[in-house]
Amino acid sequence: MKFIDYVKVKVAGGHGGMGCVSFRREKYVPKGGPDGGDGGKGGSVVCRVDPQLQTLQDIRYHSTNKAPAGEHGDSANKTGASGEDVILRVPPGTVIKDMEIGIVLADMQEPDDEVVVAKGGKGGKGNTRFKSSTDRAPRKATPGYPGEERQLSLELKLLADVGLVGYPNAGKSTLISRISAAKPKIADYPFTTLTPNLGVVKYSDFKSFVMADIPGLIEGAHKGKGLGDQFLRHIERTQVLLFVIDVNAEEILEKYENLLTELEEYDPLLAKKPRFLVLSKTDTAQEVPELDSVPKDIAEVLPISSVSGEGLDNLRNQVGKTLDTIRHHTIEN
Repeated sequence: MKFIDYVKVKVAGGHGGMGCVSFRREKYVPKGGPDGGDGGKGGSVVCRVDPQLQTLQDIRYHSTNKAPAGEHGDSANKTGASGEDVILRVPPGTVIKDMEIGIVLADMQEPDDEVVVAKGGKGGKGNTRFKSSTDRAPRKATPGYPGEERQLSLELKLLADVGLVGYPNAGKSTLISRISAAKPKIADYPFTTLTPNLGVVKYSDFKSFVMADIPGLIEGAHKGKGLGDQFLRHIERTQVLLFVIDVNAEEILEKYENLLTELEEYDPLLAKKPRFLVLSKTDTAQEVPELDSVPKDIAEVLPISSVSGEGLDNLRNQVGKTLDTIRHHTIEN
């Protein structure tokens, strides 16, 4: 299934049914009073989280969604049936925005979360509603009301605990494939990864965390170069970041600082997350270089080889401990 993480969609609630003008006419009641029923309510458009979904692909091919109208009222004070709601299923992590007024309507994260994004119109009133002491035979009713219409944007932000950040061909995809069940495309050339990947990483006893691998970043990613702004949204919800840099690269700390700058320019909050510096591909180097003046904001430097497995257990455990501390702190507060 193709990974789609941004779509625009038009939604419209159904029109309310018309109220009915009717009078009771029976064999022994030739001049009965009004008995026109109300119109039914129009259907609404509802967005609901489906934990089985991982992409917005289904909605992409249904750019317009209109709920059915309510049925008209009938004689004998019968209210018209309400229109059925239209359900748009979205994956966890979907942010719904009203494009016309520029506000977030909902941030859908939990299973079965739902929000009405376009209310159906109310049904019209039947003539029974207008009976009074001065007008015992009203011949008026009201039409139904139109439903709400909105132009929405749906933006998917992956729900992950840990995010992998790095340049193209830094070894992020190989790493997530070795420590989780994720199966990203892996090849020895830049920009192999074109869509984010999620993997569940087990550590300690009966514990795990979700890791997100986003495509490699280039200079100017925060401005949209190389689609960087579209990829960076997928690490906004993470709690820990791993900066993955090839151990054979020149000026490793400078590359780290450049990556950090891209994150800061995109969203300053990203630069406040706990982070590790992961030196990848140690199996291709004669020795791991000594880094001078490692920034204090780096929790630890973790040399690894995804090919030989060296350092992977330590990475799992160190990241897991950091997440345990964050979760414990969250519970206390």
